[in-house]
Amino acid sequence: MIPSHLHPACTKMARIFFGIGMIGISTQHFIYAEFRPVMLPAWPQWLQTPVLAYIIGAAITVAGALILAGRNTKTISLLLAGFLLFCLVFIQCPYVLFIQPTPSSHLFLWIDPLKELALAGGALVVAGAAIDTSKHVLYKVLEKLIPLGKFFFATTLFLFGITHFFYTEFAAALIPAWVPDHTFWTYLAGVALIGTGIAIFLKIKRRKISLLASAMLFLWLLILHIPRAIADPYGAKGNEITSVFEALAFSGIALGIALLPKKKRNNAIVTVANSKAVATG
Repeated sequence: MIPSHLHPACTKMARIFFGIGMIGISTQHFIYAEFRPVMLPAWPQWLQTPVLAYIIGAAITVAGALILAGRNTKTISLLLAGFLLFCLVFIQCPYVLFIQPTPSSHLFLWIDPLKELALAGGALVVAGAAIDTSKHVLYKVLEKLIPLGKFFFATTLFLFGITHFFYTEFAAALIPAWVPDHTFWTYLAGVALIGTGIAIFLKIKRRKISLLASAMLFLWLLILHIPRAIADPYGAKGNEITSVFEALAFSGIALGIALLPKKKRNNAIVTVANSKAVATG
């Protein structure tokens, strides 16, 4: 459990992790002059131009930088969440369901859409911890989605955990060679992800388990993703680099969920604490 006096600092850390993660993913649009699969698939064809990739990359980079700096955090996070959800519902999902040739029942095909769902949920979690307001109708609509943010993230963790059992050999191959018994650790990681997803949905020790999940994801960042990115920074057009920033963002999201208030009557107290964090951040 995080002591109450550390909540503002931890809220700031969660926001920073998420902001850096979004910046890292979006700047790759400039390196490869195309969309990252976690943002948009290679469809529709008319969207696949370097100019649009640069524009979207620049917009998300600016959004990530503003979130990182704590400037207009709620408004920017809500707009980012809205954009990611739009891409997920109207581009990612139709592509997997109707365009790509492999049957959409293969869970592996949903990896990128699920990552985008998690990032959208993360943006909503960050927005929920901020205090700036707006009277714009779009803002008011997106604001109603804030409570869903943690469930979006939990859905991704739950289904990612299941993939550890369906695609055990693939997942085990990602584990560093010096770690013994890759299959055991693959199954254990799958159980941890599934358990975290369930705990968030059912509010079973949500704070403690989300905090442990944040630590777990950050540990994976250090011992798995960063070494793989160093070993193969350009493979699959920087896929390992993307994974580094995704893991960092996910760790921040889990930390943000761990800081959510338990009861509605605590919201005002948490809001004041978070406003102080934003003001000093």
